[in-house]
Amino acid sequence: MEAAEEVNVSKGADVAAKGEAAIKSEFLTTKDKFHGLLDSEWQGSKREKASENDTVDDSKETSLEEPEPKRLKQNFEGRPDGKRLRGQNKSRPHTKPTAYDEKRLCHSIIQNKECPFGAKCFFDHDIVKYMDSKPPDIGETCHIYETFGKCAYGLSCRFAKAHTTPDFKSMEKADLVKVYEGRTMVKNNMSKELQGRLRKRSVSFEKSEKYLKTLSDNKDKGAQQGNAGENQPVSTEVQTSSDKQPAPVKTVGPLTDADVIKLRPCEKKQVDFQDKLYLAPLTTCGNLPFRRVCKRFGADITCGEMAMCTNLLQGHQSEWALLRRHESEDVFGIQVEGSFPDTMTRCAELINNNTEVDFVDINSGCPIDLVYNKGGGCGLMTRTRKFERIVKGMNYVLDVPLTVKIRTGVQEKSNIAHKLIPEMKNWGVSMITLHGRSREQRYTKLADWDYITTCAKLASPIPLFGNGDILSYEDAMKAKETGVSGIMIARGALIKPWIFTEIKESRHWDISSSERLDILKDFSNFGLEHWGSDTRGVERTRTFLLEWLSFLCRYIPVGLLERVPQKINERPPYYMGRNYLETLMASQNVEDWIRISEMLLGPVPKNFEFLPKHKANSYK
Repeated sequence: MEAAEEVNVSKGADVAAKGEAAIKSEFLTTKDKFHGLLDSEWQGSKREKASENDTVDDSKETSLEEPEPKRLKQNFEGRPDGKRLRGQNKSRPHTKPTAYDEKRLCHSIIQNKECPFGAKCFFDHDIVKYMDSKPPDIGETCHIYETFGKCAYGLSCRFAKAHTTPDFKSMEKADLVKVYEGRTMVKNNMSKELQGRLRKRSVSFEKSEKYLKTLSDNKDKGAQQGNAGENQPVSTEVQTSSDKQPAPVKTVGPLTDADVIKLRPCEKKQVDFQDKLYLAPLTTCGNLPFRRVCKRFGADITCGEMAMCTNLLQGHQSEWALLRRHESEDVFGIQVEGSFPDTMTRCAELINNNTEVDFVDINSGCPIDLVYNKGGGCGLMTRTRKFERIVKGMNYVLDVPLTVKIRTGVQEKSNIAHKLIPEMKNWGVSMITLHGRSREQRYTKLADWDYITTCAKLASPIPLFGNGDILSYEDAMKAKETGVSGIMIARGALIKPWIFTEIKESRHWDISSSERLDILKDFSNFGLEHWGSDTRGVERTRTFLLEWLSFLCRYIPVGLLERVPQKINERPPYYMGRNYLETLMASQNVEDWIRISEMLLGPVPKNFEFLPKHKANSYK
């Protein structure tokens, strides 16, 4: 068997297996040699660390041990046979963030305040006892403290020694604190007051009710016309002051323009979408820290992860977290999903009144069953009457542009986007994004850019963005030749976030492994800012880092390729990098991803487990 593998390697890149990327023969290797090198190097580095830290206590020595493989391959509930868990999001282990904290310090103690719960408080108030039981610090410097001058997580921070005195008092850097005083780094946080009103259903939706009343009146009118044998079309437009003579306005005090003038579509906030690079809204991986990384590399437009309108209307904190916007995101949108005009219209009005966004996007291209079976996502493309009412209703209540993301269709060989686009122009959408695949097709075949070309012509003068299979600046140049107004990049940004720089500078970037590790460090630091530097925040950052590494491992360095550029549908064979770190980053084994995370965020907890969402075969 090994001899056969050696023969395959010696053949070189010219006879690469179908679907595999062509890599120079001197870098190709076998699966056993690949994992053997990584394991031996990792064990060697661990022994060096152990010899350098002979004086550490037993608890710290055990923390250096390699995580047990069984925690990654254990049988999950409902799978007694021990077979691999395959497919997307199938029985994934879910560990609550609180499980990583045996004891949590009371927030009032961290803020040096008196606890309002007193002796009934569930959390720990004994600082000395807490510090004795707390896991060891990850590093000597705290990113939050060095950046902002103070760390809000105080003694619970996993880098607490950097900003804590011997008597357990938190230190501050007054000059940095003054710089960031009064500055809002992250916007669109849901207030407790708004959450309470949403839960009590006491939020007013005046514009939405007006539009929905029009729909109800037209429905009644249509029923009356049907009873009378008439087949006249019924309008879904809301009648405005320009459609009829305005009624006399009774006022108290001076009359202002706001009293009588309604915002026209041409007066809405305008966004220049032309020739922009658009980072796609990516579920799970498209979080705020990742978007910050992409902004540094040149992404022009960013959008939050898909949020479900019903959860937003119910005030779910986890759903509202998807709407958060960092100050570096200069052109930012929110993507929502829903299947009914009433909830989508109310959700749009809620977003319009309580967030700072530049546009709102309707996800009518989501292929997952959970959404599609309820009539949302791709389901809207086949329910044009409801789709129209949703678009017109949201447009009516929004002061910012409304965009739509669609696919070619639902069935693989039955494209319907070209029929919808002319209608959407009349509905009032400001921009359309077309993913060149159908729902059934998913990623089994390449995106159909010829069809995107046809649709771009139909959409004119409304901007249409193309999406699908862009992994290099050459792919982007070919996409621009189709006549699209801009390009949306999804998986390409997950595999290589520096793709935005490559496109803008028209070059292939042979990025080094150390530069890629610096990118991961930036993500980790942004994650600690966003999710926190305590144990819960560190482990949440680690989880999202591991999800991203399941895509990053697909990147093949330019210097190793026999044929440049790498294609997105080509899987990498086993190969040795130009150094150990480059080889480690090429591994598609989840244990190696955890090793990378431990280089940045310290050892994983004993009860840590991770099954990647987007990888079914991430084991040896």
